[in-house]
Amino acid sequence: MTQAVLDQVRTLAADLFSMPPEAITPEASPETIEQWDSMQHLNLILELEMTFGMKFTTREQAEMLSIGAVVTTIEKKLSRASA
Repeated sequence: MTQAVLDQVRTLAADLFSMPPEAITPEASPETIEQWDSMQHLNLILELEMTFGMKFTTREQAEMLSIGAVVTTIEKKLSRASA
């Protein structure tokens, strides 16, 4: 997990969930962030797609249920795009 991608995701999630970025850890999930409901999950996905210039499949969206999983998914897509 690269620090650059993690930092971008943390900043985006912090803005979306109205939390300080340092409160957003790789383990953060809908179970640990009260504001992370189904609507906010869709908002997070849309923000990520705009920020990183990529589209996520329905399966990827369903698997992105922690900040760490979000970062891993983004990094996989970035590595495939540069290959």
